[in-house]
Parts: sequence; C-alpha cells; structure tokens
Amino acid sequence: MARSTARKRALNTLYEADEKSQDILSLLDERIAHPGAQTPLPDYAIEIVKGVAEHRRQIDMTLDEHSTGWKVRRMGVVDRNILRIAAWEILFNDEVPDKVAIDEALALAKTLCDDDSPAFIHGLLSAVCTAKNAAPAPESVAEEADEESSDSDAAASDPTDEGDVSDSSGVSDEPAAPSAEIQPTVD
Repeated sequence: MARSTARKRALNTLYEADEKSQDILSLLDERIAHPGAQTPLPDYAIEIVKGVAEHRRQIDMTLDEHSTGWKVRRMGVVDRNILRIAAWEILFNDEVPDKVAIDEALALAKTLCDDDSPAFIHGLLSAVCTAKNAAPAPESVAEEADEESSDSDAAASDPTDEGDVSDSSGVSDEPAAPSAEIQPTVD
C-alpha cells in the first residue's frame, strides 16, 4: 500500500482520537484489533500513529515555537494532525526526505482543509525544516555532551587545571553555539 494512503489512514486515526479526546495509542489498539468496515491499517500508518503519540509533546512544542499567531491547540483538528504527521516525518523519520513530508502534507491539506491551510502548513513545516537543518545532529550533541563531561571529570581530578578561563565579567572564551531558533519575518 502506498505511503500516501498510509498517511491518510494515520490522519483518520489521529483525527478521531483528537475529536474524542481519546488516548491515541488506545484508539490505535482498537483500530488494529477491530478495523471495522475498512481494511486493516497499513504498517506505515501504525508507525506514524505510534511515532506521533510517542513524540507528540515535542512535536507540538516545535510547531508552537515556529508558528506565527496560532498555537497547535487553536488550529483546526485536521490541520494540526496533518502538521503532526509531517513534523514527525521531518524530525523523527530519516527514511522520508523533508521535501516529501512537506509535499504529502500539502496534498492532504489541499483536499481536506480550507483554502488558507496549505500556505500556512507549507510555511510552518518549512520553518521546522530550516531549524532542524541548522541544529546539530542529535548524535553530535550527545558526543559533545560526553566530551564536556569527560573534560569536567579531568578538570575535577587535576587540581592544577583551572578549566575554562573567563574574564571578570564571567564571559567564557568559548564561542557561543549557534541558535536554531527561526525569527519570524514581518512584511
């Protein structure tokens, strides 16, 4: 079954859980056990729903951070769940190129949402992609943290090591890490 169809089926499940204020995973378990009149959920739809459920808090925070004027909780139910699916694919699924995730979200929005939604969804997902690509990869962040930890351990065990040298203002000689935050532009 095509991934486009799986995304639509995942959207149906996320939409239903959202509308009913039901736990996503409990509804997914129901849909897997009893698909009703529909065919069983495709594996990729199940993967999407589980991924969105597992990372929903981080996905919503990311969408809120990059959205101009609309928080996730105020968005239309269909719009917000299309965004959640695409954000999950962008942030947590390396098998799907970012552009494909955006294009698939736009295809769903064009058929299921009002006329203004595709432009809003495109802009928001583009900002999420830009921020993701500007941030260091999760592995390199973990490696840097490990290196800093072992540097701190070495400094703690060597009483002659003074660690990072700062001037009297408390400003470190170390360069600041680049910010991944995207500032909205005002037309």
